[in-house]
Amino acid sequence: MTQSFLASRFVISWTACLLLIPITGPTAEQKPDTSATTRLQTLLDEDWEYWQKESPTWASHLGDKRYNDRWPDVSLTAIAARQKHRQEMRRRLEDISADELSETDRLNLKLFRRQLDIDIEGDPFQGYLMPLDMRGGIQDESSTADSLSFDDVKDYEDWLARLRAFPVYLQQTTDLMREGLNQKIVQPEIVMRRVPAQIRRQIVDDPQQSLFYKPFQTFPANISPEDKERLQTAAQTMIRDQIVPAFRDFGEFFDQEYLPGCYQGVGAWQLPNGQDFYAYCAKSYTTTSLTPREIHDLGLAEVARIRKQMEAIREQVGFTGSLLEFFEHLRTDPKFYYDNPDDLLMAYQAFCKKVDPLLTKTFRMLPRIPYGVEPIPAHMAPDTTAAYYRPPAADGSRAGTFFVNLYKPEARPKYEIAALSLHESVPGHHLQIALATELEDVPNFRRFSGFTAYVEGWALYSESLGDELGVYEDPYSKFGQLTYEMWRAIRLVVDTGMHSLQWSREDAIQFFRENSAKTELDIVNEVDRYIGWPGQALAYKIGELKIKELRQRSKEQLGSRFDLREFHDVILRNGSVPLDMLEGLVDEWLAGKTSPKP
Repeated sequence: MTQSFLASRFVISWTACLLLIPITGPTAEQKPDTSATTRLQTLLDEDWEYWQKESPTWASHLGDKRYNDRWPDVSLTAIAARQKHRQEMRRRLEDISADELSETDRLNLKLFRRQLDIDIEGDPFQGYLMPLDMRGGIQDESSTADSLSFDDVKDYEDWLARLRAFPVYLQQTTDLMREGLNQKIVQPEIVMRRVPAQIRRQIVDDPQQSLFYKPFQTFPANISPEDKERLQTAAQTMIRDQIVPAFRDFGEFFDQEYLPGCYQGVGAWQLPNGQDFYAYCAKSYTTTSLTPREIHDLGLAEVARIRKQMEAIREQVGFTGSLLEFFEHLRTDPKFYYDNPDDLLMAYQAFCKKVDPLLTKTFRMLPRIPYGVEPIPAHMAPDTTAAYYRPPAADGSRAGTFFVNLYKPEARPKYEIAALSLHESVPGHHLQIALATELEDVPNFRRFSGFTAYVEGWALYSESLGDELGVYEDPYSKFGQLTYEMWRAIRLVVDTGMHSLQWSREDAIQFFRENSAKTELDIVNEVDRYIGWPGQALAYKIGELKIKELRQRSKEQLGSRFDLREFHDVILRNGSVPLDMLEGLVDEWLAGKTSPKP
């Protein structure tokens, strides 16, 4: 799973070495129309700069420091202006003829138009009126500092400016939520119960204990003692006089006004036009035309298929009970768990070091950007998933980061380490997103954003590469991979079940228990994640199945000439694309491989 840094969570966004093979530009024979090419490039550059300014925290995550002194404007007026901007960009695209562009720029145009169309279609549903949930939002904006570099006085002054402006940002968020209450566009109460504790963590008596104060705890040597004292004093004053009172007011609003107005049941079907909204979520996150019912049935078929493989491993290890009893054995036997978080973290770090040198077995392109393995911040760990990936900064100032959850290590199985690491680091999210970041001669939107079905589909597909890499060293680690594949198949069933077919939260949890060895902590956190983020969880399995389908098609057509490393090049070299476009790119490659030589 990747963290999304776009301004709205309902925008579909995307997270020894060999040099990246660049995408080739137009040949001399193509002679693209310079006017059309220039207009497209100008439009793409203009749009990129617009969103950097409008989404300053996203720009900060990318390493662009120009807007480090501000938060996004999330007022209804500003949101309406952004919607108008998207519509204007879409109109201007119509004036650019694809026939007058190079092959590369035609792909740029297609991708940009697809992103605009998805966003514009989603605007009427007003998802921005639900600006936070239990997994993140303004109650966790202090973590923005974790992705920033503090190298000089200006960096600290910029963070002070953000502290000064924070009450306005929080009030705008409150106004959005009040409008959400008015229009019944709110989250279910069951998942929002977790938020008050997160808000309370921001209400401190000692400003130095505030999460917003973290940057002022250490300073580089080039900052004088006088500046250090001045900056610390200013930060403590702002936290005490502005940040804490603002959160105290927000907490009262949340407890007394917002939480009582949330839905008692679960599922997007409760929202105004809820079935249409969820169908939109399914279409946009999967980049397919599959309906929720079709996705639900596909999930049931996948669950049945994977259960058979799980049964085979149960027999292989000599467990004589039923599969459900095997699940319980895996959940409860202490030998499958570490006693303390430090050992768990070291196990993840050791596994990743083992995988890195093996990648040349299955890849010709490897990223230059490094990655690290770190714990999920303790204040958010109880309410979030087992792991996630944070992409690197665009300027190379920050590596990619694989965050692992160390909360309650006794509930985090050893046999899941391999599959989860392959997904979040390499060859999963880090390899794919870092390669996209390193793409040359492509517009920035292709390097730093993307389509969830591709990004998460690739990461789930990467878990299956553990077989080729030789890292599933025993039946239990292989069972861990099946557990994770089953997890994503279950998502298709329970996400559509709750949001479209009106399943209860308890129905979803029970289906999860009956078909997975995931621990109760993970199951509950995952189901609550699906409740708060309709449709996103569908992307993983849909994307993985498409990549596997394309791999099988390539093997059948090429026979002995099939080269897995070359196939991976084709999948990765254009960055994130919708699944139908990915299929078209693979088919073009196959046509070139199978057509007779002139």
